[in-house]
Amino acid sequence: MRAGKGEGAVSGVGSAGAGDAHAGRDGGEREIVFEARGLTKVYHMGEVQVHALRGLDLDLYAGELVAILGASGSGKTTLVNILGGLDTATEGRVLYRGRDLTRADDHELTEYRRHYVGFVFQFYNLIPSLTARENVAIVTEIARNPMTPEEALALAGLDHRMDHFPAQLSGGEQQRVAIARAIAKQPAVLLCDEPTGALDSKTGIVVLEALDRVNRELGTTTAIITHNAVQAEMAKRVIYLSDGLVTRIDVNERPRDPKELTW
Repeated sequence: MRAGKGEGAVSGVGSAGAGDAHAGRDGGEREIVFEARGLTKVYHMGEVQVHALRGLDLDLYAGELVAILGASGSGKTTLVNILGGLDTATEGRVLYRGRDLTRADDHELTEYRRHYVGFVFQFYNLIPSLTARENVAIVTEIARNPMTPEEALALAGLDHRMDHFPAQLSGGEQQRVAIARAIAKQPAVLLCDEPTGALDSKTGIVVLEALDRVNRELGTTTAIITHNAVQAEMAKRVIYLSDGLVTRIDVNERPRDPKELTW
């Protein structure tokens, strides 16, 4: 199922050459998936300027599971929206595998989102009149190299609930359908913005287990955006955001299994 993930180029947005890698902590090279430099985002609200990002620098690497941690208003959602091609920076640049997203036009960004990025949001955004299988099939019908809806739902632990409608599913199950929908096209990157924010802790752990499984089994670069420091303990790297800047990066030598987390 991993073949073809993140390969090729779409109107100037795609994989980079062999030179786009940095040395890892073990001396090996890690491919850079995202490279953000001097990233600034200013929102204009009447006469007021809101600085969501203030010259942020950031690298994300292929295959890693990283937590981006910060309080409300720290710039987390703005950052993930720019990385995912949902928004554009005011200044600075962001490269996806060496290709400059800040120079991409609307069509190129649409192609980038369609083929390379999966999104998981706090709210599930499922179509109520479609079953879990049908909600996932919406994506697989337009993807280049998708897994089947059945494969995606099984990976999310929902092989026994495929033909249920959203109203027949719990909140955690609905979020796992959203995860299955996001991974069904086999994206290179999975961006998760507060994926457990609408769930209790027990259900949230099940969702985090699904994300961890996707990262391990598919090798999908996975970024979990959260304000919950406990959840960040499952990540290999934790990137701290405050006032639109990266303030610290920690490396967890022994990331915790989601089942061990409590909050």
